Amino acid sequence: QVQLVESGGGLAQPGGSLRLSCTASGNIFRFNVKGWYRQAPGKEREFVASTTSGGPTNYTDSVKGRFTISTDDAKNSVDLQMNSLKPDDTAVYYCQMLGPLGRPYWGQGTQVIVSS
Repeated sequence: QVQLVESGGGLAQPGGSLRLSCTASGNIFRFNVKGWYRQAPGKEREFVASTTSGGPTNYTDSVKGRFTISTDDAKNSVDLQMNSLKPDDTAVYYCQMLGPLGRPYWGQGTQVIVSS
C-alpha cells in the first residue's frame, strides 16, 4: 500500500523559514509529478507548487520567490523550502504525488502556523 508521510511543519514567525519533507513508500512505480497543496481554515485546498523529474517547476503566484520545491527520485521524496513566511501561509500542507495514469496519492497533512 502506498503511503506518503510528511514532516517539518510547525510554528514560525513572520519572515521565518520552514522546510517540509514528504517521503513515499510502498510504491513499485515511479511518481511522475510531485507537489504540495495547502488548505487554510475555512478555505478550499489550493495548489502551491509542483515539479517533475528533470522537468519544470510550477508555483502559485503568492509563493513565487519565497518557496522552493525539490525532489529526489532515489528517495521517493519531495521537499518544500519555505522562506519569508507570512501569516497568510498558515495552513495544513499536503504532499501529492501522481502515479501511473495520473492517479493522485496524498499525505496526511502537516500544520504550518505563521504567527508572532
